[in-house]
Amino acid sequence: MYDMAALYEATSVRDAVELRLAHPEAQIVAGGTDVFVQMREGKRAGKALISIQKIDEMRGIDLEDDGTIRIGSLTSFSHITKNPIIQEKLLCLGEAVDQVGGPQIRNAGTIGGNTCNGVTSADSASTLFAYDAIIELTGKNSIRRLPIEQFYIKAGTVDINVEDGEIQTAILIPKESWENTNGFYIKYAMRSAMDIATLGTSVNARLSEDKKTFERVRIAYGVAGPVPLRAKTAEAFIAGKEITEANIEAFAKEVLNDVHARDSWRAAKDFREHIAVESAKRALREAVRRCGGEI
Repeated sequence: MYDMAALYEATSVRDAVELRLAHPEAQIVAGGTDVFVQMREGKRAGKALISIQKIDEMRGIDLEDDGTIRIGSLTSFSHITKNPIIQEKLLCLGEAVDQVGGPQIRNAGTIGGNTCNGVTSADSASTLFAYDAIIELTGKNSIRRLPIEQFYIKAGTVDINVEDGEIQTAILIPKESWENTNGFYIKYAMRSAMDIATLGTSVNARLSEDKKTFERVRIAYGVAGPVPLRAKTAEAFIAGKEITEANIEAFAKEVLNDVHARDSWRAAKDFREHIAVESAKRALREAVRRCGGEI
């Protein structure tokens, strides 16, 4: 049994916003793979819940007229991985969310829940950061869109205005972020299955037409700081440079200017920094290969 004060079920986005305004203390629950576990542990005991599971308009993946990839916040990890739009244009994200928990978790868990938790170890987060994702929030007055970097405020906290009744309704990947790019995600964990990332690294690259030069590289980390982050110093360093092993090695060392690893029971700070450098090299090499380049 779950110790909850009340359970309200929203049937539309507007209904969810109105319920949130009427019950600002209530917790939004989607797949429940985190909330219900925490409730059983006593961390959220006695909370009122607003279930958004029945809002089908928040599910699915579409390619919009301007080339934006729109991912409904209630889309499960399994559906993201298998979706043909993701497989063709954003394979890296499909591979990243396919490393969340086990099959049961991936069937129930949603990308909206994964990001709204605000935790730095979320497997979707670093790839969404690397692809300049935009978070769509719907409230009583308007729809608000903000870069994912602005959505994460601090560890475990995201920018959702309860007073406006906001809920996250979609995640958007602009065409200029995914077009002519390929990426790779590396999850380093203590175990190979069903474990939280000790470090997550997502890299995507866009090469010159002759496949000899880095036109653009994006790299983002989870668990390299209190919130997911981009290693922008490394990105600026590699832009326009020739695709060589020496440049990739130098790029990887540059990430240490941006990561903010810490000591924890999972890993020491210096070990996380070592992983950050090594995974940057490996992920960028694979991104180059997927783009048709050679090293």
